[in-house]
Amino acid sequence: MKRVGILAGREKTFPDALIKAVNDRGKGEIVADFITLGGIRHDAPPRYDLVIDRISHEVPFYRATLKRMALEGTIIINNPFWWSADDKFFNYSLAPKLGVAVPKTVLIPQKDYMAGISSESLRNLEFPLNWQEIVDYVGLPAILKPFDGGGWKNVSRVNSIEELWSEYDSTGQLCMTLQQFIDFDQFVRCYCVGQQEVMIMAYDPRKPYLSGEQYIHDPNYLEPKLAERVKKDVRTLCTALGYDLNTVEFAIKDGIPYAIDFMNPAPDAELASVGEFYHNWITGAVTDLIFRRLTETRERPRYRWDAILNPETSQTSAVASSTEQQGRTIVPRPSASSAKGKSAAAGATVESGSSSDTKTRITDEPVTRATRRPKSEAGSKTTSRKSTPSARTKSPL
Repeated sequence: MKRVGILAGREKTFPDALIKAVNDRGKGEIVADFITLGGIRHDAPPRYDLVIDRISHEVPFYRATLKRMALEGTIIINNPFWWSADDKFFNYSLAPKLGVAVPKTVLIPQKDYMAGISSESLRNLEFPLNWQEIVDYVGLPAILKPFDGGGWKNVSRVNSIEELWSEYDSTGQLCMTLQQFIDFDQFVRCYCVGQQEVMIMAYDPRKPYLSGEQYIHDPNYLEPKLAERVKKDVRTLCTALGYDLNTVEFAIKDGIPYAIDFMNPAPDAELASVGEFYHNWITGAVTDLIFRRLTETRERPRYRWDAILNPETSQTSAVASSTEQQGRTIVPRPSASSAKGKSAAAGATVESGSSSDTKTRITDEPVTRATRRPKSEAGSKTTSRKSTPSARTKSPL
């Protein structure tokens, strides 16, 4: 008998549906249930053959536990080693090299730092930070968002440099990116399962979460040629990033799909959110993936980063199927199997991430918060950007 564990948070309908689907098909030979975790021994034997991870991005204890399980041979979807290593800014930098259009994006130094970090600790940072140069490159309006966040958390649209300063001053220790915004003609959110199965969903990020108006089932929403390009870009990104479960979002302007968010390894699949059609599709697709992964022949994984990243010294990967091993790395010599489609790399965006355990926040209205920088309170445990080398060029104080 093989065991499948589900690690989930607040979501309810998708984990329940997945457990039922696996148990119905498995007929006692493959069984699924929710994982219960306590103190984890470093030498504990594996309890599960495969785990579906829906929450470890928000709970470090879960993430460390999953890495331990992977070491003992458990298949983890998604790979906790890659998920830990990735961030959205790296992914935006990677996409153009794969021929996928992305928005203009700038990584911005943090506003505040943990206790113990002083101005001397930050002596390599530019001072003062050239805000005007950043805005000139990205353009306005723009989207300010965390470099590794999701689910619309701490995401703001800014329409002026003063609004950018005001929003930036409220970001605390978060490392942020500023990204070009596009007034899209169409917007789609695409499930990708097993790096191959793609479902394009018409999606409106301007509608409220759980309003029933975000997702529209319209198989003909995109014209055929554009739909094929979107599917190709989705597969290219998910194969390169090594995610067996992900969503990729595109803001489409003048026929060009700009990938604006593609690191969502625990994508929303709740019935009340995505609707019955898409909920049933993703449940079936993930169930198929589970049974496929459990029957694949897997090489013994290695867990040194050089072995994972360098195809010349190793053909193995942490938790990986052969598909993931081949797709995760960029082979330096030409190969028909590794050829990637080319598309124009240009800017444009809104951010919509939609992890299973997060709430939404964004507005199309101008930011109205005062632009004056709040003064640091006595006894603060963080280092303010006001005293560090990345302060704004001209302070509104």
